[in-house]
Amino acid sequence: MSKLILKYSTDLQIGLAALLYFGAAWLGHALAFTGTTALSVWPPSGMAFALLVLMSRKVWPGIAMGALAANLLAFWNHQGLSQPALIAVSVIIALGQTGEALTGRVLLTRWIKDSYPFNRTRDTFRFLFVTAFMCVIGSGASLSLLAVGVVNSISFSDYFVHAWTSSVVGILLFTPLILAIARMRGITWPIQTNKLVEGGICAVSLLGLAVLVRYGYFNNTLINSLPYLLIPFMLWLAFRFDLVAAMTVALTASLIAIYFTVHQVGPFVQPQPLESMVFVQVFIAVISMSTIVLSATVAERTLIQEELRKFNTNLEAMVQQRTQALNEEINTRKVAETKLLQTNQELSKRNTELDNFVYSVSHDLRAPIASVLGLINLARKDKDPAMKNEYLERINHSAMQQDDFIREILDQSRNARLDVKKEEVFFETLIEETFNQLKFATTTAASLEKIVQVSQTQAFHSDRWRLKVVLNNIISNAIRYRNGREPVIRVNVAIEAHKALIEVEDNGRGIGGEHLARVYDMFYRATDDGAGSGLGLYIVKETLDKLRGQIKIESEIGKGTLVRLEIPEVA
Repeated sequence: MSKLILKYSTDLQIGLAALLYFGAAWLGHALAFTGTTALSVWPPSGMAFALLVLMSRKVWPGIAMGALAANLLAFWNHQGLSQPALIAVSVIIALGQTGEALTGRVLLTRWIKDSYPFNRTRDTFRFLFVTAFMCVIGSGASLSLLAVGVVNSISFSDYFVHAWTSSVVGILLFTPLILAIARMRGITWPIQTNKLVEGGICAVSLLGLAVLVRYGYFNNTLINSLPYLLIPFMLWLAFRFDLVAAMTVALTASLIAIYFTVHQVGPFVQPQPLESMVFVQVFIAVISMSTIVLSATVAERTLIQEELRKFNTNLEAMVQQRTQALNEEINTRKVAETKLLQTNQELSKRNTELDNFVYSVSHDLRAPIASVLGLINLARKDKDPAMKNEYLERINHSAMQQDDFIREILDQSRNARLDVKKEEVFFETLIEETFNQLKFATTTAASLEKIVQVSQTQAFHSDRWRLKVVLNNIISNAIRYRNGREPVIRVNVAIEAHKALIEVEDNGRGIGGEHLARVYDMFYRATDDGAGSGLGLYIVKETLDKLRGQIKIESEIGKGTLVRLEIPEVA
């Protein structure tokens, strides 16, 4: 609502302030007691105070014009005033009422955050103090009435007190209600059923109380106590509803009390009009201040609860974040520990392999060298040419074994050091190169029968050198461990779904079942004939691990061996 008011131009705001002030003044005079110059309640004080807080100080001319018009109308028919005195008194009182509102606004904005004093009990009491102080200024302007003889010096003090009280009551009734309405963000629909029921009960109860006061036939003691039945309802409204609802009921009850009392009905009626007015004012002040203070207490409690709820929510979020961070840290540590364990296991394995490697290499290198040296000494001593040729043949065989062993060591070292290389592989060419290389490595290879079938209709990418190492070791084993007959080797290759399926089958001597689980160990030999170094299948397995491939061997003694490979394409 305040935003709706503030969007208009300053001139329009000033005009609106003047009209509202004049209308509130008319209401105040309408509620005046007959036979007295004092008013029971002065709504313009509350209206002016609220407008200045909402619209800022720039609307004070509107307040002044509305006050001047209201005072001119009030004193227009006063017989004891001349026209100049009428104008002078009206101007002085209007200025006093304007100064009253301006003083209240200055004090309120300096003392209270957001200029809204009804969210904290401390601020509410400051508002009550400001109200009591500012009304002294407006009431002090009534000295002008003493100067022109409207009131005499004897009755002036009473007039001053009544004027001050009516302004205070006007502020207590109207200012909180107007400021609370201006801060409303609309009504949330649908309204809760329990709130509707409670509101209905309250309305019916107040109506019944008014009927009892107006038409009830009770003794004076009971009649005088009826207004105090309103206090529980005000407590109820303050705790269960907002300030708008509570002050609306308080205003309604106050207007009813004034109306009844003016018409000589109800518990506040006294022999003298001023006495009746004082009783009404005290009643209005009590219920207004009680409602305002209780509403502020409830609002403050609600605000504190909301702050605590937000704090708890933020705390829970922080705890969850910290818990999540700790869990992530724990998981990270677990992963690191797992990797460290795997690394340690791998290092342990490599150390064991290194020990075996050093031992086997020293043995497998020294043995052929010793054999070659011994054969050379024999060849020197033997004069038979045929024996010399035999010695040379044995020396050549030992040298070839030595060369194969060194090649295998180099292949293993290169496989461990180098990263996987991606390149296009043509298996027909690769297999042909492997057989041609082995043809010159051994005399047996020259007589073997090879059956090669390659089904490659799409490109395949992998590490060509590693694939050649794998095929070379598997095929050389098939040639080396022949079963006393001409070797026959079948090679089948099929490319499907980004992987290569390779089968190598021979008719060699085969491998016993008790050896199949260990054929991938370094330097492990399934036979003691010394034909190999025990590195071939170990190198095959390590190379396939680099390629993320798999190997499976099926073998039967005396019939041959079938090696199945599954190698995925390098991404």
